[in-house]
Amino acid sequence: MTATLAAGGLAAEGNAYLSPSGQEIVFVLVGLVVLGGAVLCVTSRQLVHAALWLVVALGGLAVQYLLLTAEFVAWVQVLIYLGSVVVLLLFGLMLTKAPIGPSPDADSRNRPVALVVALAAAATLVVLVVDAFRTAWIDLDTPHGASGPVGESLFRLWVLPFEALSVLLLAALIGAIVVSRRRDGES
Repeated sequence: MTATLAAGGLAAEGNAYLSPSGQEIVFVLVGLVVLGGAVLCVTSRQLVHAALWLVVALGGLAVQYLLLTAEFVAWVQVLIYLGSVVVLLLFGLMLTKAPIGPSPDADSRNRPVALVVALAAAATLVVLVVDAFRTAWIDLDTPHGASGPVGESLFRLWVLPFEALSVLLLAALIGAIVVSRRRDGES
């Protein structure tokens, strides 16, 4: 077994816990920006500001993918989520004539319940991810996320959810157009 106890921490196969690299530090800092953008997205009382904070969070995730040497996945994140989903969201906001300023309707006054549910979900995810990847190490010297394996996985295993999401987004766009149209007697 190559695991040894070194400097008060467990080092497995030459990976030390006590000396983070610059890439790991940037990863944590970008992760904090993503977390901040996500929190501001869901706590903003202005819908347009919430959409812009969503851009910050999704852009930060693309940077995280770049740091993990998954360039293809990072570009898909930028093109699909930043280039399509957020534009569709802003387009829907414009079509439905949503208020640009502070919106009192954006607050359902369920913040304590939402906070408890969010903390429980986050704790569950942290426990599951730490348990699942406790001994896994990502080799950052070799690129991951090449277009071949990702495309094969997407079009073989995930084609149905991918198409269902596209139909859902199309239905949301059509719904926004229907809601925004004036009826014959309205001004």
